[in-house]
Amino acid sequence: MTAIPEDQQKNYEIFRDCLSTALVEKISQPRSKRPKRKPRSKRSSSSSSSAPPPPPQNGDTEEAEANLSNADDLADFADYIATETFRALPDELKTLDYYTYAKAPDLQTRYAVPLTGADIPVLLPALDPAVADSLSAYGVTREPAQGVDEFLAPILTAFLSTLGTAPPPPRSTIREAEGCEMCGREWVPLSYHHLIPRFVHSKAVKRGWHRAEDLQSVAWLCGACHRFVHRFAGHEELARRYYTVELLMAEEQVRRWADWVGRLRWKGR
Repeated sequence: MTAIPEDQQKNYEIFRDCLSTALVEKISQPRSKRPKRKPRSKRSSSSSSSAPPPPPQNGDTEEAEANLSNADDLADFADYIATETFRALPDELKTLDYYTYAKAPDLQTRYAVPLTGADIPVLLPALDPAVADSLSAYGVTREPAQGVDEFLAPILTAFLSTLGTAPPPPRSTIREAEGCEMCGREWVPLSYHHLIPRFVHSKAVKRGWHRAEDLQSVAWLCGACHRFVHRFAGHEELARRYYTVELLMAEEQVRRWADWVGRLRWKGR
């Protein structure tokens, strides 16, 4: 399977989450006994770089649904459907973010929500027919009650709604901090650390490292962790590589420090 490009990963993960949520909801619904589906006429499909878990050879939809109750099979199936559907999206949606969306009335008009089944062929004209066949084979969609377009409409609505929702404002008050965001100690004084150091704010915007809207994002750290961060990396490296607590904590050296200092407890006087 060809990997999703790095600049599309964030939106892909949002889309996969929306689709997985719909799949889990679908397969967890109690199902009454229904007649087996009629065989579908064969349709030509473009060659795909990935494939879903194979459905039962006898066409038994109930058996296919049972297969999806296995967590690994469901994860593989969700990955396949999400990947193939995401690849068929218009290129601009694969990298779209809130700030671009908010400043472009034409995008807001073109991708107005909620979507209906009638919107999906327009939005996904190149969707591989194998996606519809797989959803049907596993009992996720059932013609004529709900076809692939009707199944995907609320998923794409949720995806577009997420892209069009403003991110939460940066944490800027100590009242929101439950302790040092690195070592977890809640009983020591905290100070705020600009995740994008103020000394490089102008450069960060000018060179496209960050948006002006992101510059005031802070983390609340104890004095020991705050000083450690500034020893660990310089201003530019912090701005370019370590501009969230999660990115800092991804480094083993940082995790070892946080684990060690988090165990320190001063003796009472």
